[in-house]
Amino acid sequence: MKIGLYFGTFNPIHVGHLIIANQMVENSDLDEIWMVVTPHNPFKKKSSLLENHHRFELVYRATENYPKIKPSDIEFKLPQPNYTVFTLANITEKYPDKEFCLIMGEDNLKSFHKWKNYETILEHHHIYVYPRISEGKVATRFDKHPKIHKVEAPIVEISSTMIRNGIKESKNVQPMLTKEVWDYIDEMNFYKK
Repeated sequence: MKIGLYFGTFNPIHVGHLIIANQMVENSDLDEIWMVVTPHNPFKKKSSLLENHHRFELVYRATENYPKIKPSDIEFKLPQPNYTVFTLANITEKYPDKEFCLIMGEDNLKSFHKWKNYETILEHHHIYVYPRISEGKVATRFDKHPKIHKVEAPIVEISSTMIRNGIKESKNVQPMLTKEVWDYIDEMNFYKK
């Protein structure tokens, strides 16, 4: 089984994340997408970041109706701060029967050479890239790399920051969220201050 790992703080998860995850799993050879909720970095103070378990709950609720998209809290159990290369090593060891691939936006591919042990990641894992509007160019070494696959997907310019700010300003942000996610945010009074 081939699984794409889609990392994010998902603070909150929105329809843009789901559109990309669904597009990747439906239009590539990936069998499933695991939405890996990245934990709060204990060395960074970020008051607008919901607790790990709340963000995981939002991802769980958002993906319930998508059998090929699953929430993952694998990084919650790893020492912090953490790097993707360590998560990949850990998850591969934990599930030796599965092949794990990395999902990233084209903007991240442009800075991929700066990632910790990026060569190791490329040696052991395929990378699936979705389009993003961003400055700069993809390095030539990644442009035609046999382990880097570009997947056509809509460019979705929705951000979690936009949603958090909208809620704080009492704007209607419901169209950018699934009903399940909105209901939980509303019930818990998240992002209001």
